[in-house]
Amino acid sequence: MKQLLLDIQPPPPASFENFTLGKNAEVVMNIKEAIHGNAPSRFIYLWGASGSGKTHLLKAAQAQGAEVADNVHLLNHQAQVGLFNHYNQIKTDGGCLICAGSHAPMQMGLREDLATRLAWGLVYQLQPLSDTEKATALQAHARERGINLPDEVIDYCLSNLRRDLPTLMTVLDALDTWSLVTKKRITVPMLKQLIQLDLSF
Repeated sequence: MKQLLLDIQPPPPASFENFTLGKNAEVVMNIKEAIHGNAPSRFIYLWGASGSGKTHLLKAAQAQGAEVADNVHLLNHQAQVGLFNHYNQIKTDGGCLICAGSHAPMQMGLREDLATRLAWGLVYQLQPLSDTEKATALQAHARERGINLPDEVIDYCLSNLRRDLPTLMTVLDALDTWSLVTKKRITVPMLKQLIQLDLSF
């Protein structure tokens, strides 16, 4: 049964349309504008906690033609030099570069020249969603998949599980799969059984 739950349909591709804005509307607007050459800068750096949506936005931007670099805080010396050179090349040739990391550019121990470059453009800290916004995002995801998701199931998720949106979406997809297999509607008891099968939630 556990393997069955892990065999979940892949999520829809990341896009600006299926990103829950919360307090990040300005960020998304400027990424879109940067891609089309209309933003104050063609270089944007995003940072924030894990699960805040950085990778989602990078994938959405990449699908629209931007170049991206994720998890810059994990780059080794050689990779940092490569990103620095790539930044300069884009600055000369044109284009758009969206980068993301765990902290602000000057707070990650990167090479000073790279950190300075990343700080030159627009720098945004992604703001986490409120519980109400997370609930709205889960209901929207459920509607996309044709899932009847009771409010009490969402309340239980927000009270008892890891609260980042990717985890919550994964749980919802697993619940949907189990509901289809067992031909039973999604309930809190079903969710509790799922949690016992996979404690990583």
